[in-house]
Amino acid sequence: MNKRTIELSGHIIDSLTLTKTMGIIMDKGGEFDILEIDVGRKKSDVSHAKIEVSADSPELLESILDELSVLGASIDEIKEVNLVASTKDKVAPEGFYSSSNHTTHIFYDGNWIPVEEIEMDCLVVVDEDAKRAFVKPIADVKAGDKIVVGLEGVRVTPPHRSREEQQVFEFMNSEVSSEKPLMNLINGIAEEMKEIKAKGGKIGIVGGPAIVHTGSGKYLASLVREGYIDVIMAGNALATHDIESNLFGTSLGIEVETGKIVAHGHTHHMRAINRINNSGSIKKAVEDGTLTGGIMYECIKNDVPYVLAGSIRDDGPLPDVITDTAEAQKIMRHYAQEVDMVIMIATMLHSIATGNLLPSRVKSICVDINPSTVTKLSDRGSAQVLGIVTDIGTFLPLLYNALMED
Repeated sequence: MNKRTIELSGHIIDSLTLTKTMGIIMDKGGEFDILEIDVGRKKSDVSHAKIEVSADSPELLESILDELSVLGASIDEIKEVNLVASTKDKVAPEGFYSSSNHTTHIFYDGNWIPVEEIEMDCLVVVDEDAKRAFVKPIADVKAGDKIVVGLEGVRVTPPHRSREEQQVFEFMNSEVSSEKPLMNLINGIAEEMKEIKAKGGKIGIVGGPAIVHTGSGKYLASLVREGYIDVIMAGNALATHDIESNLFGTSLGIEVETGKIVAHGHTHHMRAINRINNSGSIKKAVEDGTLTGGIMYECIKNDVPYVLAGSIRDDGPLPDVITDTAEAQKIMRHYAQEVDMVIMIATMLHSIATGNLLPSRVKSICVDINPSTVTKLSDRGSAQVLGIVTDIGTFLPLLYNALMED
């Protein structure tokens, strides 16, 4: 049998990390033997476990250890990371370490150094002169980059479930349900937002057009104006229908305030795009008086950056839309590293895309009427996301009112 000893540390009982570890080993056909375990007896105490993992082949053992590393398991015998130089642009050495979104350190030159700008599904590259480590997506790899290969010398520290009561954000505790106490969650999110802003932190919004369709655009615009939002990441649709609602009072041809169908209203979003094209950009439309209100207007007036990532289904699109998706991803990646909280609202594809870019330390909320949106985020590795299944037309007004309370 091929054997290695791993160590787990933290609130490994509360967060089910110990249970998940044993489950992964058995499910993949390995065996384990618990060599040591020390269970914390107070809320402030952490627990430790040392486990011997064995498998029939080195390849199976490596596969098991690879999955366990995402849970925070570290190999007991500390060795330096193995660095191999890339031989071609956009090509990594075989066996490269694929990063998670959790806080990660590597053992290099006798010291544990942090991996900067952590993100899932990337490579870890080491600058040997500066003795720094950072992640790179495979598309950004250059020939000669020194890339971490294998699991030796890699330590992952996932966030752990809080032992305190009444915590809004609890790692591995985000069941998807429409029966959660909505007001308690919203009040908790509002308090977190106030605390983040009081400390000088940043909050991002990932939004879909349903924000405008449900009549909640004015609340998001107010949150931007009040200084609660520091970046908006969306697509062509959110901006287009926000501008349509300002110019024509409709969203997808439906009158926002009354819900009535407007004659020829289905053409309004194209007419809105046309007017912005005539001005040259959203900013120029604000400056020349074409656009006088709404989410995008408030972003321009309050210097709040936005990233509008294009897709093949876009009408127009607006001149501000970034049609090169790789370029849009790079810009979103930059903002993902800056924020302390992200609220993803009614947009499955943009939520999953942003979730893939976020470090697990970022407090994340996904609000959608469709439970599968939240489930898919968790299935793709964004286990830190708090899921709220509710109507956007209910959520945003309640959140705004909670933030405005003294």
